[in-house]
Amino acid sequence: MDIPGLLQSHFGLEAEEIKTLEGYGSSNFQIDTTEGRYVLKCYEDTTSRQGLLAVESKVLAALANLSPYYFPVVMTGLRKEDIVRSDGKIFRLHKFVYGDFLAEVPHTNLLLQSFGRLLGEMDVKMGLIDPHQLGIREIQWDLRHFLDNRELLSYIEQPEKRSLADYFFLQYEEQVLPIAHTLRKSLIHNDANDWNVLTKNGLVTGIIDFGDMCYSWLINELAVAITYVMMGKDDPLEAASQVISGYQSVQKMYKEELDILYYLVAARLCTSVCNSAYSKTQIPDSDYITISEKPAWALLDKWISINPLRVAQKFRQAAGYAAIKFPSRDQQIKRRNAVLSKSLSVSYQEPIQMYRSAFQYMYDTEGNTYLDAYNNIMLAGHSHPYIVRAGQQTLARLNTNTRYLYDEILSYSERLLKTFPKTLNKIFLLNSGSSATDLAIRLSRSFNSREKIAVLEHGYHGNTQIGIGISHYKYSDKQGIGKPESVIELPLPKAFGSGYSDNGSAGAYFAEQAIALLKPYEQEIAAFIAEPIVGCGGQVPLAKNYLKDIYPVIRQQGGVCISDETQVGFGRLGRHFWGFEMHGVVPDIVILGKPMGNGHPIGAVITTEHIAEKFEQGPEFFSSFGGNPVSCAIGQAVLEVIEREDLQRKAQEVGDYLCERLRELQSQFKCLADVRGTGLFIGVEFQDHKGGPGTQLASRIKNQLRQEHILVSTDGPFEEVIKIKPPLYFNREDADILCAAMHGILAREWP
Repeated sequence: MDIPGLLQSHFGLEAEEIKTLEGYGSSNFQIDTTEGRYVLKCYEDTTSRQGLLAVESKVLAALANLSPYYFPVVMTGLRKEDIVRSDGKIFRLHKFVYGDFLAEVPHTNLLLQSFGRLLGEMDVKMGLIDPHQLGIREIQWDLRHFLDNRELLSYIEQPEKRSLADYFFLQYEEQVLPIAHTLRKSLIHNDANDWNVLTKNGLVTGIIDFGDMCYSWLINELAVAITYVMMGKDDPLEAASQVISGYQSVQKMYKEELDILYYLVAARLCTSVCNSAYSKTQIPDSDYITISEKPAWALLDKWISINPLRVAQKFRQAAGYAAIKFPSRDQQIKRRNAVLSKSLSVSYQEPIQMYRSAFQYMYDTEGNTYLDAYNNIMLAGHSHPYIVRAGQQTLARLNTNTRYLYDEILSYSERLLKTFPKTLNKIFLLNSGSSATDLAIRLSRSFNSREKIAVLEHGYHGNTQIGIGISHYKYSDKQGIGKPESVIELPLPKAFGSGYSDNGSAGAYFAEQAIALLKPYEQEIAAFIAEPIVGCGGQVPLAKNYLKDIYPVIRQQGGVCISDETQVGFGRLGRHFWGFEMHGVVPDIVILGKPMGNGHPIGAVITTEHIAEKFEQGPEFFSSFGGNPVSCAIGQAVLEVIEREDLQRKAQEVGDYLCERLRELQSQFKCLADVRGTGLFIGVEFQDHKGGPGTQLASRIKNQLRQEHILVSTDGPFEEVIKIKPPLYFNREDADILCAAMHGILAREWP
């Protein structure tokens, strides 16, 4: 490519220095001559490019007199043409536009407001131009066509980051597309990033590079601009608000347009990181391609932690509109009490009105974001896009019951059973852990024609009549039904506070007690049921070797051993996928629920072929909804996310780190009596100044953490234990936030 010759022959310019500039869609050169500095742009010679350059010329001509701003000026050649064709290429020469890039100067409010005004005034002019010469040109950087970038998701190497980007593809489908037909369209610049915007003396003075210009939603101009302005900011919303305020003073935006800016900003960020990930496979060493990749990921990580409603309210305020109104907390409580029984409790002294959620975050109607360290049902993260789509797509295609043949129930059952020992090879699918408990007891009683069930103190196994009847946590309550005749109650094998170490001696001590209590009922026991870690007892791991001693005794008497994995299963424990594995035993029946569907109601019983065959001799078992295609598709998606995002390993690593941080707090505050658990199933037991249960302190910590927008809860016989069971997206940074908040509270509450 003879650039000096081209400049001489077509423009009469003698090049003193030629410097290559990187860019998308064109080859760019900085040209220094005796007559000044220019930028030469080189494109493929196509019909669509010719049309675009024709519109660009028209736009630049319309903007030429827009004072006090500067835009590229197209140079005409010696033959008065504004483009030059040579060797299958199109060349266009621009005068160099001087100024400091917005990326290189401090961002004052005055500067950002002037940026907004420039965009507004430019868009007013561009809105008068007929865009039809652009033809049907569609580019992946036009947020109207954001979904075209989904095919690039696979180039993002880290599965967790890939899911974060995919979440915003899903939200675009849910929040933007339904109102797309109402959004105003205009010709827009579409690339007002901070390396295209020029400044001087603290004000924005111009903009360059119209190569991504397109006919799109008008609001996309702001979406692109504020995306880059917010990168690296401690308070990104304030920076964006200054731009919006300036823009609104010239070009009025509608409330509905501002309300979707959260999702359009995310779409621009995802477009950027997806294209960067792909481009790195094509041009691995390009600094230009990756220049905004790190700040884009940083803002995307920050963006997910910001309540979308807070963004909408802030941007409405910047444009001079009233805030979105929601019913007050008192109004909602009144409505709730009018239609719901007061037996349904609400969490916290100040209940929270939840609005949306994403991964480890929950968003309320006041614009607050809560770090969720509590809701263990959402094991794979709130609103995980892969799981959501599995449910949506299957529901749109087929939902029926188990009396028909369909692949979902077979594929899911086969995959789930692979996670169990070979002896556990039959599955019953239901709608909840409670219904699974009910069936597990029926299976046991059917198998050996006995009635008595051995249970642990403080155990909880569901809300059905059978579940409550075998749950000490429920039947022993002051308002409870009392211990049924069919129940044998065994002490909770809790090593902490027992006087024995958890090296096997505590387990042996409690097993000896249990065996003595079981002895009078040698030929009457149908089953022994226990959680590997007793949740309602205060997140208490069963003492080491306890189950190894108890299981053989139950089986010798003809009873079956049931492991209730409703809370602890599916990799939450980190080192083990199932809780019974941590105790070195294999049960006869396993109960599943809660995280199984990541919030969708699914439960299951896993058992042996022998027990299942005996049950088959009775009446048919049928569940109207258990095992339906939608539930099975969701359940399989959960398993796939756990595996491909390595959530079990993350639970172990983050859980170990969190326990380490909590034990640091324990060394500073004597009120913190015990830290226990494994993976991300952790209990922190508190005591008062006299060494008694720290019920009031635990309650204050829970409610003060809520005020600091962190969700935990309490459990244990005296509600003296803070329970921490977050979604497995909870990370080390989140652990630091939780522990720092707890330290601040303890410093105030425990002088």
